[in-house]
Amino acid sequence: MLHPQRILVLAPHTDDGELGCGGTIARFCREGREVWYAAFCLCSRSLPDGYAPDTLEKECRQATALLGIPPERLILFNYEVRELPGSRQQILEELLALNKKVQPDMVLLPASSDVHQDHQVIHQEGLRAFKNTTFAGYELPWNNYSFRTNYFMKLESADLGRKIASLQVYRSQAHRNYMQEEFIRSLARVRGVQCNHPLAEAFEIYKLIS
Repeated sequence: MLHPQRILVLAPHTDDGELGCGGTIARFCREGREVWYAAFCLCSRSLPDGYAPDTLEKECRQATALLGIPPERLILFNYEVRELPGSRQQILEELLALNKKVQPDMVLLPASSDVHQDHQVIHQEGLRAFKNTTFAGYELPWNNYSFRTNYFMKLESADLGRKIASLQVYRSQAHRNYMQEEFIRSLARVRGVQCNHPLAEAFEIYKLIS
């Protein structure tokens, strides 16, 4: 069983980490682990009409705090959505600096099968920057055409509750179908059935160091 003490979550966009592994973040924080969160796009261009440009930054700060991440462990970059492939080398350098700063023993990042171009960059450059670290890919089913469920994190109801509460903070994204509480609960139940526990989140393990 994995017992990482310092975990880094890589989110291409604000809310990706909460969607993909918010319950796991909540569990790690509840257990006293050191969790860091880095988001690369603040997504100001993706906001619906009427929202201030810094809306998603504020929502991300509030959401990660609800999960238990202290503000000093939240790192926000401001790359443009869908333009990460053009900044690949700079992003690699940012990730290498994060590795030196955080020195994580586990990194959670988008799955290898994620079709979004920004997610692919964070996955690929993350593997390069943290090559001596345990890696696990979190699932975003609307972007994953295939997903190997070879690692499960069991959740308590309070962990899932914090995940849902953190996603509800993203009022600017409430119109998206994958933000709906029914979907979040249903997926957690499916993953729970697969590991004989009421609730869970699933991951792909790419490298395991213990």
